[in-house]
Amino acid sequence: MSTAYRVGDYEFSTREVRDLLVAWAALGVAFTIFFAGGGPNVAALLGPSLAVLLGVSLLTAGVAFLLHEIAHKVVAVNYGQVAEFRADYSMLFLAIMSALLGFIFAAPGAVHHRGYLSEREHGHIAIAGPVMNLVLAVVFLPVYLGGVGLNLGLLVLLGQLGIIVNLFLAAFNLVPYGPLDGKTVIAWSKPVWGGTFLLSAALTYIAWTTLDISII
Repeated sequence: MSTAYRVGDYEFSTREVRDLLVAWAALGVAFTIFFAGGGPNVAALLGPSLAVLLGVSLLTAGVAFLLHEIAHKVVAVNYGQVAEFRADYSMLFLAIMSALLGFIFAAPGAVHHRGYLSEREHGHIAIAGPVMNLVLAVVFLPVYLGGVGLNLGLLVLLGQLGIIVNLFLAAFNLVPYGPLDGKTVIAWSKPVWGGTFLLSAALTYIAWTTLDISII
């Protein structure tokens, strides 16, 4: 495995870095279209507004997915695993196509790891992604409050979308279905899964109904 970068104890191969960057860019484009309201509405934002919305999407949804996957990798490596992110290019294409239709289905890929793991260790790796999203939601809270205090619409929007997207991703990924993280977490600890899922879902509802989002 050729290494492009090494950050502390974590190695990222050339292919992994490429896949992470492609997934980040593709999801940024997909969420730009989605936030704009679908394909027909994107044309109305051509120009500076579209560029601003793309930047906001990359910094909110793009970063949310990127750090979610890196969190899985970090915990897996700490348990002695060989772990790498692999993008699913067909799913990235689907994310953009679904956004054009006014909804979004985003499953950019997954961190693949090999080596023996206990059920507890599998659970820790799985829950790392949703926990990262909850942490990011907290990080975006002062961004939102600062934007409100300074009356800066762009900062407000960045904070709003950063909070809502991260809370939603935490809740969504904890659904115990298919390849989502929830199935692995619930197999390890039902109380941990239940508490984290209910917290994420409740905060998502509160943020969605409280924050008055206005796309510029």
